[in-house]
Amino acid sequence: MRTEAVIYLNRFKDNINAVKARIGKERRICVPVKANGYGHGALKIAKKSLEYGAYCLGVATVKEGIELRKGGIKAPVLLFSQPHPDEIPEILEARLSPFLSDIEFTSILNSLAGKKKIKLPVHLKIDTGMGRIGCPVNEAASLAKHIKKCAALELTGTATHLAVSDSADSNDINYTAMQLKLFKKAIAAIKNAGVNPGIVHAANSGAVILHPEAWFDMVRPGILLYGYKAADEYELPLASLKKMSKFKALQIEPVMELKSTVTLIKKIKKGETVSYGRTWTVAQDTFIAIIPTGYGDGFPRLASGRWQVEIGGELYPVAGRICMDQCCIDIGPKPGVQRWDEVIIFGSRQQTADEIIIRQSAADLAKAVRTIPYEITCNINRRVPRVYKE
Repeated sequence: MRTEAVIYLNRFKDNINAVKARIGKERRICVPVKANGYGHGALKIAKKSLEYGAYCLGVATVKEGIELRKGGIKAPVLLFSQPHPDEIPEILEARLSPFLSDIEFTSILNSLAGKKKIKLPVHLKIDTGMGRIGCPVNEAASLAKHIKKCAALELTGTATHLAVSDSADSNDINYTAMQLKLFKKAIAAIKNAGVNPGIVHAANSGAVILHPEAWFDMVRPGILLYGYKAADEYELPLASLKKMSKFKALQIEPVMELKSTVTLIKKIKKGETVSYGRTWTVAQDTFIAIIPTGYGDGFPRLASGRWQVEIGGELYPVAGRICMDQCCIDIGPKPGVQRWDEVIIFGSRQQTADEIIIRQSAADLAKAVRTIPYEITCNINRRVPRVYKE
């Protein structure tokens, strides 16, 4: 073994089931598998998502959607981001369902789909306060009517995206409530215009946890399904906490474990330096373990001097700068570590008498380098093999 990302599919299944229990059987789940399934492997995760009861999948690019189709995926695939008109032929060929935000792109899509004699399912996207793609609330009904008139398009869903649903701050809770109020207003206007909005959806991971009123017909939890809470129920203000009291706190587990191997052990003398930039000087005679994992694999360079890996159940600090393909670990003057020992960079799991504990999760690493777990898992390079375990 060099470096590998172990993907525990049983944990992924348990996370999906936890979301199902939370939102109720009547609602559907869209599983985002963009960015290579948040680093977990898009095609494998897509297939397992559908096997575990997901209704559809979400991607950010046309290429991602095509890869799913080539891999045998038949389920609806939602295209979250705004594509370029040049990509429309590929969208039509793969039967992807793009989010539509304006009449111009909608008309181009309808024209080309008509020439191919295709009835393409699409979703209308409404901007209620994210400030990204989506039509203004007051234009939603007119765009919906326009889509309805398009002979080659079928409106199968209407969506919005929530900007701060993962925050327990009172101002952010109020902002989310405002977004949902505007969204409901837009949905009502669409219906009053004589248009069926299709599947109505708004809830991302944070909203699945904190905002039941955002669940509508379908939810789109991303990072939550991969094992990381975007928010914590217990951090809510008292008034909101009372509203959530009927729900049990979600129990989820990180799906990915990043592992490597000690490939070399060498003695370093006091006063010597290690790695690029000579940023780490040895305070006493010690031993260094080399592992073949670096920022080229997705182990952040910013973790240099801020992280520790697990070997044999013990934690050892990174020594010096993390390189592109390797890094050094200080295993001390009397190491119990041996060459070829397994190294866990993040995601190790421990069972105690009372609970399961994930030591050194991607969220912990993210905190150490001042980012979010999304970025940690997404950045695990494709050169790192994904090893799937049931």
